[in-house]
Amino acid sequence: MKLVVADVVVPKPKPQPPAQNCTTGYDPCLTPMSDYDCAGGSGDGPGYVDGPVIISGSDPYELDNDGDGVACED
Repeated sequence: MKLVVADVVVPKPKPQPPAQNCTTGYDPCLTPMSDYDCAGGSGDGPGYVDGPVIISGSDPYELDNDGDGVACED
């Protein structure tokens, strides 16, 4: 009987860069900028977004005024 022991080094896969530069917690993707407001609202931008926008974490742009996890809903 023959016993073979070998050290096999399997390289870890390199992390893939994000597909888009997105602000965490918003779906669809919101490219980072100083502020977003819901399109058609009274906000002063500079970014505007048509909803609905799903909020899955913090809401740095304060789009989800009623706290239900969906912003810019009509």
